[in-house]
Amino acid sequence: MIGPGVHINAIGGDCPGKTELHRDILLRSDIFVEYPEQTRIEGEIQALAPEHPVTEIWQVMTGQAEGRRDNRQITLFDSVGFAIEDFSALRFIKQAIEGTDFFEPLDMLADPDDPRDLFGMVQRAKP
Repeated sequence: MIGPGVHINAIGGDCPGKTELHRDILLRSDIFVEYPEQTRIEGEIQALAPEHPVTEIWQVMTGQAEGRRDNRQITLFDSVGFAIEDFSALRFIKQAIEGTDFFEPLDMLADPDDPRDLFGMVQRAKP
C-alpha cells in the first residue's frame, strides 16, 4: 500500500500498450505530465479516461498551477521523455561543472571501423 506523502516518478511506459503501474495507483494520485497529448498515448495514464485530470509540469514550474499541496498527497510524474529536455539538462550540468574536478570530457561519438560491429569499438578502446 502506498502511504501518505508519496511521490512517484513513472518513467518506464514509453509506447502504446506498455504500462508498469496498476491503474488504482493512478486513480489515487495527483498526476503531473510533460505533454498530455503524448502521455495519454505512451505514458502510464493511457489506462485512464481521456478526460482524467492531469497537470502539466511547466504550469507548476511557472507558478500557474500548484504542485504538492500537503504532506499526505500522493503525486505522480508520468514522464515519457523528450530529447530536448535531456539535452537541456545535460547542457546545464556541463556548464555548472566545467572547470571543476567533476568535469571530464568524453568522446561519445560512435565511429566504428565496421558499422555492423559496434563491439569492435569497445575492444579498441584504451583503458
